[in-house]
Amino acid sequence: MNSATPAVTAEEVTIEYPTYPVGEPEKHPLFFEKRVYQGSSGKVYPLPFIDKVFDVPEIRRYRAVRLENEFVRILLLPEIGGRIHAIQDKTNNDYDVLYHHKVIKPALVGLSGPWISGGIELNWPQHHRPGTFMPVDWTIERSVDHSVTVWMSEHDPLTRLKGMHGVHLTPDSSLIELRVRLFNRTPYLQTFLWWANAAVRVHDDYQSFFPPDVYYVADHAKRAISSFPIPSGLYYGVDYHKRPGANDLRFYKNIPVPTSYMVVESKYGFLGGFDYRANGGFVHVADRSFAPGKKQWTWGNSAFGRAWDRELSDDFAPYVELMGGVYTDNQPDFSYLQPYETKSFSQFWWPIKGIGPVQNANRLAAIRVTSDQENNWEIRLVSPLKIENARLLIRSSDHLRSDRIVSLAPGQIWTEKVPLNVNMTLLSLFDSAGRELLSYEPFIRSNSVQLPKPAVEPLDASEITSTDELFLVGEHLEQYRHPTRNPELYWNEAIRRDSGDYRSRVALARKCIGRFQYREAIEHLNVAIKRLTAFHPNPVTGEAHYYLGVAFRFSNDYALAEDAFGKAAWDRSWVQAARYELALLACCRKDFVRAGELLR
Repeated sequence: MNSATPAVTAEEVTIEYPTYPVGEPEKHPLFFEKRVYQGSSGKVYPLPFIDKVFDVPEIRRYRAVRLENEFVRILLLPEIGGRIHAIQDKTNNDYDVLYHHKVIKPALVGLSGPWISGGIELNWPQHHRPGTFMPVDWTIERSVDHSVTVWMSEHDPLTRLKGMHGVHLTPDSSLIELRVRLFNRTPYLQTFLWWANAAVRVHDDYQSFFPPDVYYVADHAKRAISSFPIPSGLYYGVDYHKRPGANDLRFYKNIPVPTSYMVVESKYGFLGGFDYRANGGFVHVADRSFAPGKKQWTWGNSAFGRAWDRELSDDFAPYVELMGGVYTDNQPDFSYLQPYETKSFSQFWWPIKGIGPVQNANRLAAIRVTSDQENNWEIRLVSPLKIENARLLIRSSDHLRSDRIVSLAPGQIWTEKVPLNVNMTLLSLFDSAGRELLSYEPFIRSNSVQLPKPAVEPLDASEITSTDELFLVGEHLEQYRHPTRNPELYWNEAIRRDSGDYRSRVALARKCIGRFQYREAIEHLNVAIKRLTAFHPNPVTGEAHYYLGVAFRFSNDYALAEDAFGKAAWDRSWVQAARYELALLACCRKDFVRAGELLR
């Protein structure tokens, strides 16, 4: 490494925390078949369930990983779910960007019992992460560009899915990248959700922020809708009409009860928080094309909320969770992983200083535009990178009103004042090579936004007239892991009315395979394929043939399985899973050359 290149250091450290011990796991398996947990199924088997946390702490040593460069310091705890335990802004007196707990004090919040607040919890494949209090494997990867990635990996104990999370830091930036790899290592279609749950310590002068075009927010499953940031009417049992002047939901002090606020729509890809006392905060940025999820949650500023603050910490500090989600904008809202599919994506956090709540942000810069008492617009820019000789162009309609030279660096702020009578319609930041780094279009918020209607509960199967709707309601219940309503009631009603309904037949077959009822699955799938091939031998989907191959493979009928997988591979949607299964069968007959061809 060149001596002039700033270093990224990564090292295993031993850290001591006062820790409140938990009890021994329940030795008998627990079957919570209809337990409701975070809006979806709370079944825990085969997870060991713990229902005791002791009241007296003891000193415990943890293996941790410390990752840092000249701008930020990150502490990871692989022994507790692979969480990002702390991020400190070294440019702002080591300000703790996250709620940095100095004690491990679990409460019985997790799916299988113990859970701790603070830091960033990486929630998947459901909320809260089933392995949130379990250790993960980890390794340090060093790259030729002097960047470092700390990879943490686990097999989810409930679904056998594999999740890898790599915390990536480069030498010249305060940008913290989380590289995520989610792998369905099973032959079944699986559902998942993924949210990064960043907790921040709050007080009366801490403000969370969503993008400026967020006019309303939703409860879990969109059961209720409220305007934002000033709420309207009844939300979470609070009549905000009766609380005038103290309703800005961006401040914890104004939220009296445990409440979730999830963004329904926005054209921006960021959220964050700002601590006016420390003059610092953070932004979280992500590609909104697949990561639209933005959420705020808190226990609430009341006796109930403060009781939970005491339960989870020794400093009794309140906190707010600011979350980012992928492939969803709500909880519980699950997406799909096809058999053997890997989804890969990144999330980003970086500290901000001096700017206040921003109005646009990405991985390269953030901007805030406000008016002062001297009839000026005040423009503020910050960046996680060192940027020299950038240009800020200010346009009014089609006219260029200003062209300013800008230099930025982590921990520094660039400010400029423009007369208030300048009608700014577009601000664009370009680097010295002319590439756009960030733009922002100021706009005036409307006071007359029509709120969408909340979600409604599906009808019972007997009340639904369409077999198409019966299938879709069943699909919804399965996808959302509904804790109390059985999707098979809807699919069985569909095939009672139309015995050849192939979608419901395939759905029922998948359920049968999961229960080892392979003969029943084969019967369902043969009926589905008969309907699919009634007029032509090549159906539009290979799904039925794929699951027929799975059922035959588990029945040890390998020849029929090969035929079914071969046909499924005609459909691009199923070619990878089908060829993987064919490679397994080739290995069974020791034809490793053919297996290698299929895998390649």
